[in-house]
Amino acid sequence: MKLGIFYGGDQTFEGHVQGAIDAENDGFDSVWYPQIMGQDALTIAAVAGPKTSRIQFGTSVTPTYLRHPVAMAAQALSTNAATGGRFTLGLGLSHQPVIEAFWGLSYARPAVHMREYLTIMQSLMNGGRADFDGEMFKVHTNILVPGAQKPQVIIAALAPVMLKTAGTLADGTILWMTGPKTIASHVVPRLTKAAQEAGRPAPRVVTCLPVAVCDDPADAREKAARAFAIYGTLPNYQRMLNKEGVSGPAEVAIVGTEAEVEKQIRDIASAGSTDFGAAEFPVGDDAKASLGRTRALLKSLIGKV
Repeated sequence: MKLGIFYGGDQTFEGHVQGAIDAENDGFDSVWYPQIMGQDALTIAAVAGPKTSRIQFGTSVTPTYLRHPVAMAAQALSTNAATGGRFTLGLGLSHQPVIEAFWGLSYARPAVHMREYLTIMQSLMNGGRADFDGEMFKVHTNILVPGAQKPQVIIAALAPVMLKTAGTLADGTILWMTGPKTIASHVVPRLTKAAQEAGRPAPRVVTCLPVAVCDDPADAREKAARAFAIYGTLPNYQRMLNKEGVSGPAEVAIVGTEAEVEKQIRDIASAGSTDFGAAEFPVGDDAKASLGRTRALLKSLIGKV
């Protein structure tokens, strides 16, 4: 399993770029940038790409509703060119409260929206043209991004229909707040079956979770319960937490001593994850020391899980 760093949205633009440089220097395989109501993750990757040479970039995830698939295809190709072919486009539907209450858009039939969106975007990135008449999109156009290679595309897929779409039309899935039991019993079998039936390569399963190395797991889980409380209120994540048999996000956070955290990360690999994005969070009175301890443990696991 490849190890990467998941960066939160509380850093400056320069901080995100420097984070990619630091992660590459530390030996990590990838960096993942979230996007919802903050900085543009694809722009960060495009700027950070020329400042690095090896590390992979990914979005985790960019919502589909605010960008037409033609615009997304052109930007993804451009970002992949800027990173020298080291970019993975992570897409997601986001959540009904965000789409409807915040942005004033319709969240009707989200699975159909994603299927049509991917069909158009993949056609544009594969051949430069899309001719599509669907229920939600009607697109007849071409794009031209000279010299750009098509990036991998993964989607935030949790429900059975979305996992089938991820296996059929994308290169895999990217997960948040999903534990190892659910990955092994629900995500991997459905995703793999869909990819096999579609004649596609083995799909990627990118798992992102909060991580903190510490001597007091109870305190760390209390901190995680506060920091990540919002995710326990969203139905898509609630269903995954229920499948895992836990009551909230704090219980899927990876916390504990070095040995305990290593075991939990290995459990994620054993469940079938191909990539892991560690969302480091501080615990205790000394945030810098806490983050340093977590980073040291993660670095020690590169190439070993």
